[in-house]
Amino acid sequence: MSDEELKKLEKDVKKTKRLASEAAMELHDLIEDRLPDAYGELMGIAQTAYDACKAWDEANKKFLAASSEAA
Repeated sequence: MSDEELKKLEKDVKKTKRLASEAAMELHDLIEDRLPDAYGELMGIAQTAYDACKAWDEANKKFLAASSEAA
């Protein structure tokens, strides 16, 4: 795998981690500030956070596998 491809995978990991962090902050804000009144939003925000974390995990695994192959 080329250095350019590895850099793209690393960029994907950073992007997905940022998105997962943003989703986690939104979930945190809901829990800290708006529950129990906004309980109807809980499942949607939790699913978004889960999906974002899963996307980061998949991108990170792909990057780590490619990095170990390149070494």
